[in-house]
Amino acid sequence: MKLVCAQSDLSTNLSLVSRAVPSRPTHPVLANVLLQADAQTSQVSLTAFDLSLGIRTSFNADIWQGGAIALPAKLLVDIISRLPEGEITLDDESVLETETSTGEGLIVTLTPKSGHYQVRAMGAEEFPELPIIENTEPLHLTTAALIEGLRGSLFATSGDETKQVLTGVHLTVKEDTLEFAATDGHRLAVVETINERPLGDSGQLEVTVPAKALRELERMLAHNTATDESIALYLDRGQVVFAWQNQRLTTRTLEGQYPAYRQLIPRQFERQVTVERRQFLSTLERIAVLADQKNNIVKLTIDSSTQELTLSCEAQEMGSGRESMPAQISGQDIEIAFNVKYLMEGLKALPSSEIQMHLNQNLTPVIFTPLGGLKMIYLAMPVQIRN
Repeated sequence: MKLVCAQSDLSTNLSLVSRAVPSRPTHPVLANVLLQADAQTSQVSLTAFDLSLGIRTSFNADIWQGGAIALPAKLLVDIISRLPEGEITLDDESVLETETSTGEGLIVTLTPKSGHYQVRAMGAEEFPELPIIENTEPLHLTTAALIEGLRGSLFATSGDETKQVLTGVHLTVKEDTLEFAATDGHRLAVVETINERPLGDSGQLEVTVPAKALRELERMLAHNTATDESIALYLDRGQVVFAWQNQRLTTRTLEGQYPAYRQLIPRQFERQVTVERRQFLSTLERIAVLADQKNNIVKLTIDSSTQELTLSCEAQEMGSGRESMPAQISGQDIEIAFNVKYLMEGLKALPSSEIQMHLNQNLTPVIFTPLGGLKMIYLAMPVQIRN
């Protein structure tokens, strides 16, 4: 195998795929990145796979001779990222047992414009194949719709590995929509986006996808400037594949019954508050300085007579804070308290200039929705106010 490629292309694609290389590989070959060069298409593909999450990306190169080889991921990333911009030649050759080698093996030579590096490699045949979902018609989403769904749900997943099914985002594919839902037991985020190509008569399909894989997907899509590009989504009960352009991400689904989250969302509300999102968020961030000193709790006072929303925090040994802001309020006055972190993270994810709070009593679920635009619900559970 012999090829010439740009240092920037190789470095960028390596940094994307290497995130699927396990830190403690169960088999030596999994610490490698599979490099495949196709002389006919002039494409180099890089693949990393930890047996759960797999990432593959491709880029153009001048390929003199095709082939495939498994290269040590960390070493390769460390070398390539430090090389100057310009062309790099990759050339592999078999090495027989000599005084300087530990046995039969492969050596890949990296030749930048100034320098010469040799890296010991493994045969491509040892690298496991990425799973393929067969006999399944893909769904098609735009990049923008997928990014919206991920941004509006990923933050609400649980980081507690003992609640495994809650560490993922639950995807529900309906006839012409895709629903993203995430909960950690204290809050819930639900986003609905439009399928570019309707599902048709094949019914509803539900899978829970690990948040770790979806964060990598979000990171990969951030490099994609074409927001209207179609992403093919292949779904199976045990596997999910996202494919677009020259990139592919595959991941196992999470086992277990996802909570019936729709039953948690109230249908009717006694009170409604409309408020400017950025002002609400910046006020919360100031109050959070004090809330951090005492249980992370912030109190909201809703006053319909003055049409004001007041945020306050009492941290007895440190001090107190109080700020009011205008709001459109319908319903009776109420005091209600939240974990300030949950409130801020939800407000950051709601993509609109104004938001609405829908609430009943001071210990019943509160719903936050964007005013116009994306179809999203953020549910946060209040906490008890202790005087």
